[in-house]
Amino acid sequence: MADDDAALGIIETQVAMLMRLGEATRRSSPRPHRALDRAAYVILRFLQEAGPQNVSAVANRLNLDGSTVTRQISALHRDGLVERTPDPQDGRGSVVAASARGIAQVDAVGQARRALYDEVLQGWSAQERQELAATLERLTRDMDAYLKGRGPG
Repeated sequence: MADDDAALGIIETQVAMLMRLGEATRRSSPRPHRALDRAAYVILRFLQEAGPQNVSAVANRLNLDGSTVTRQISALHRDGLVERTPDPQDGRGSVVAASARGIAQVDAVGQARRALYDEVLQGWSAQERQELAATLERLTRDMDAYLKGRGPG
């Protein structure tokens, strides 16, 4: 039990440090890497993968309040990074999709981030990189499930 508690302490600290270092890296990197803030990047990446969505679907997927997502999407729309169209299921609402400009920006940021991680992880074997990728996917999936009340998978 003591070993498990020690491991949880390390996990907690390292996740906090990873979040801080990720933001510090974004701020200190050249333009392509920091062209989008974290919220814009995550929303655009989700829309790129999932296609057009209504605000509530975006909010649900990202575990955010609808009013927060509405403000973020309004800013993305103002910057020409998303497009709004009438919701085919509910004419009163709208769906948003990443615009060509939004996709170009999210792709540029993603490419710059992959290049950065490639440099940071240059001493890691292909297997170590794959193990890290799988572990991070599992951690985010389980955290998402926890927030949605489903428990870990």
